Order: sequence, then structure tokens, then C-alpha cells
Amino acid sequence: MSRRVVRQSKFRHVFGQAAKADQAYEDIRVSKVTWDSSFCAVNPKFLAIIVEAGGGGAFIVLPLAKTGRVDKNYPLVTGHTAPVLDIDWCPHNDNVIASASDDTTIMVWQIPDYTPLRNITEPIITLEGHSKRVGILSWHPTARNVLLSAGGDNVIIIWNVGTGEVLLSLDDMHPDIIHSVCWNSNGSLLATTCKDKTLRIIDPRKGQVVAERFAAHEGMRPMRAIFTRQGHIFTTGFTRMSQRELGLWDPNNFEEPVALQEMDTSNGVLLPFYDADSSIIYLCGKGDSSIRYFEITDEPPFVHYLNTFSSKEPQRGMGFMPKRGLDVSKCEIARFYKLHERKCEPIIMTVPRKSDLFQDDLYPDTPGPEPALEADEWLSGQDAEPVLISLRDGYVPPKHRELRVTKPNILDVRPPSGPRRSQSASDTSLSQHTLERLLEEIKALREQVQAQDQRITALENMLCELVDGTD
Repeated sequence: MSRRVVRQSKFRHVFGQAAKADQAYEDIRVSKVTWDSSFCAVNPKFLAIIVEAGGGGAFIVLPLAKTGRVDKNYPLVTGHTAPVLDIDWCPHNDNVIASASDDTTIMVWQIPDYTPLRNITEPIITLEGHSKRVGILSWHPTARNVLLSAGGDNVIIIWNVGTGEVLLSLDDMHPDIIHSVCWNSNGSLLATTCKDKTLRIIDPRKGQVVAERFAAHEGMRPMRAIFTRQGHIFTTGFTRMSQRELGLWDPNNFEEPVALQEMDTSNGVLLPFYDADSSIIYLCGKGDSSIRYFEITDEPPFVHYLNTFSSKEPQRGMGFMPKRGLDVSKCEIARFYKLHERKCEPIIMTVPRKSDLFQDDLYPDTPGPEPALEADEWLSGQDAEPVLISLRDGYVPPKHRELRVTKPNILDVRPPSGPRRSQSASDTSLSQHTLERLLEEIKALREQVQAQDQRITALENMLCELVDGTD
């Protein structure tokens, strides 16, 4: 009798667990807009969720520690004139988030560390260049202030958020609606999927499609694609019979898939979330009530099923915490933020270990918050891998850093002479605006403190009267 050999992997026993009820975020009116984005973005400081809003688009930003019931008057981030379709935190500044909307604009916001007293309505900068709705956002993984957007006009625009300028516009590569865009680890290539059923690998700086594969999945429903750390492309899509399917491809040989697996007949698009440190892919289907996870290795069958986390409630969206925001003392290797109709629930993925010591094998050095390049360096052709940090002593998010926007003077065509000015006119007005807003907040807080002081004095007087009465 032959004995079945079990594949050795430290991630074979990874298990998922929903956080306790008091760790969830309750009473949030999650957006009902029909769009296949995750509706949720999270970093080590904040949780952002696209919400229902009358007369425009909005999202809510909560400090991670603000669990429990959210006040119905909690300030929102409002500014778009139509529904918000996608949000994405800047990987190099935990206080900066970008939002894309049906109103054709992208807005970049500075989120303060304190809770604002009223809605945030003024973005740092508004980026206008698309002619139709903007549904996809993705920050460059290693270059400072570089943001990608993809719209219903079938155009991909790469922006320098620090100046508001368009760095690159890829407007003749996709004949139909773009379903997904993903950078590789150093931001030199893009993987895109499109309604024309073609998977493309694009060099954005050369403006060239360097490889493509038609009908990586034969079904008509939307496909998703992401890069793995080995340089392969992982895809999710549908068969001709509308079964969900996952695939692994080598861009140097797109003829045959490295792996292709059929899954089930559900009709929700599978959103892939990839952890490059552990090489685990988590698949979350919109409308599903489960998260399936797989390990990608160099051994056949290359994509190894690990397990499924199941729950009763279907998910409306999902946020995925960057590695630096996890609790290494509990051997946590992933944390999701599952959106229900009226709440957000953390789901924690853990590797069971008996030791309380730091587990080096689970936590290799991981991308930190420092960019490796400036925007103009990347545009000129330089590439750099992410700047890595160790999680041995845990990660403490840096203090609030303000994003400075310096718009170029488009009227002045003369070459710059002499030393560069340290501050432009728009920079000064931005600082003035920030100063006025801060003064307003301080005044409102002072009024609150004054009211509290008066209340304390009144209570002290009542106490004195009661003591005198008993004497």
C-alpha cells in the first residue's frame, strides 16, 4: 500500500478567524453602487470605506482603534459630485488617500491624525484628464507621488501627484473597458485585463505592449490579473460555461498556462489579494461568504490549495492590510476587513505557533513607507526595488507628514535660472489654507473645552451645596 506524501509547507495550517464583535465597526452605510472594486482600503493607521451619500460621492475614514458603533454624524470625506468607485492609500504616506469617481475626476486627500469636527471637503489636489468615469486607482510601489488611474474612456493615465501633471497617458492600447491594472514589484511593468478578453503586459514608459494573451479565460465576464514575486501572472476569470477559474502564466511563454484550475459556478468576480512575503493568494468573491487561499510555489501543480475561511454573511467588499500593519506577536500573516451591508468586520489569518518569539521565517523584511525613487527618476527610466524594513520589533507608523503639491507655472516657458525657489505661489496658498483650517479646528476645540469647564464648575457648585446641606 503506497503512503500519500503530504506536501511540506509552513502555511498548510493557516486558519482564519473573525474578530470579536466589539472589534468590528458598526452602523456604516456601505455603498450600493454596482462596481467591481473592493470598496475598502486600509493601512496601519486608518480604515477607509466607500459609503452611501446623497448628492455626490463620499467615503468614511476611521482610525483603526475606533471600533464599535460609528456615530451617524461622523465626518465623511466628501467632494466628488458622483459616486466614488475606488479608493487607495498612498504606500509612502499613511495620511494620504486617493479617490476615483463617476464624475471623471481623481482627488487626493490629506487625512489628519485627529478626528475632524466636520466633513473634509477640500482635496489637496484634483486630477482631471479622463473623459468618462474613473474606476481604478493604483499607487506606484516604489516611486514617490506616482499614481495610476484607469477610466471608462479606456485610457490609463499615470500622474505626478506632487505637481498635478500627467507623466504618461496610455490611450491606444485598450479597445474596450479596462477591468484591472496591477504594477509589478518595482513598478517597471503593468499587467492589465480588458473586456476584449486580452491579458496584456505593458511597459508604460516605452508605451509598448511587451506580451499579450487572448482569452486567458474564455468566459465573457471580467478577468483580474496580478504579478507574483517570481514574475508570473496570476489571473482569475470564467470559463465558457461560466465556471470561475484561476490561472498562472509565464509572460515569457503565454502559449500555455503554468496552471489552470476550475473552481465553482458562482457569478461574483474573484478579487485576488497577494502577499509576496509568503507567496499566498487570497481570493474573495463579491457576494461570496468565503475567502479561499492558495500558496504559489515552483513545484507542480504550482498553485496549491490551502484552505477556505467560511462565514454566514456575504461580503460587499474587502480591505487588505499591508504586512507592516499586522500583529507579529500573534503570528498574524494577513488581516482582511470584510464589508457587510451595515458594518465592517476584521478577519485575521494566523499561522499556529507555540513559541512567543519573533518568527523570522514568517516575517522576512517587507516593504516599508519610504519610497525608493522620485517621480522624475522613475520617468527617466530608473527602477528600484521597494525599501524593506524589519518587523522584528513591530511597526510604529510615522507621525503625520503633509503632502506638498507644487504646481508648475504653465505660463512661464523660460528655462529656470539660478537656485530653485523653495516654495511656489500655490504652495504658499496651500500652507495658508492649511493654517486657516487648523486655526478653525483649534477655535472649535477651545469652545468645547470652555463648555466642559463651565459644566465642571456647575457640578462642583452643586456638590458643595449638597455637602453644606448635609452639614
